[in-house]
Amino acid sequence: MKKIMEEPHTPSACNGILRPVRDSLDVLNGKWKLPIIIALTFGEKRFGEIVQEVHGITDRMLSKELRDLEMNGLVMRNIQDTYPVKVTYALTEHSKTLRPVIDSLRDWGILHKKKLQEECREYKTVNKKKVAASL
Repeated sequence: MKKIMEEPHTPSACNGILRPVRDSLDVLNGKWKLPIIIALTFGEKRFGEIVQEVHGITDRMLSKELRDLEMNGLVMRNIQDTYPVKVTYALTEHSKTLRPVIDSLRDWGILHKKKLQEECREYKTVNKKKVAASL
């Protein structure tokens, strides 16, 4: 698979890059899908366990997102024939291919936060000097 910078700069090359990225974002869109996937990377979980790990998600939203993830082949729902019935959710083998993407997003998030913190410190330092100079 070619890297972005290895492609010639043409409209068709741009579309060839954008289309699969859009497809990926369509599957992973929203506030909750990646946190649910991340929660399930640590193993199979029941509905209530996912609610506890993904802070702020409602039962209704979790139910919707799990259905979407199941429909896209990223999560499988396991129904155990016990009394009471036990339903658990787990990642599919296909969803495990997202691990490098999630790792890259985490690394970029850490890098971006550090950059913003440095810029904020620099801004405060410059403004302190300006205020001190104006006195």
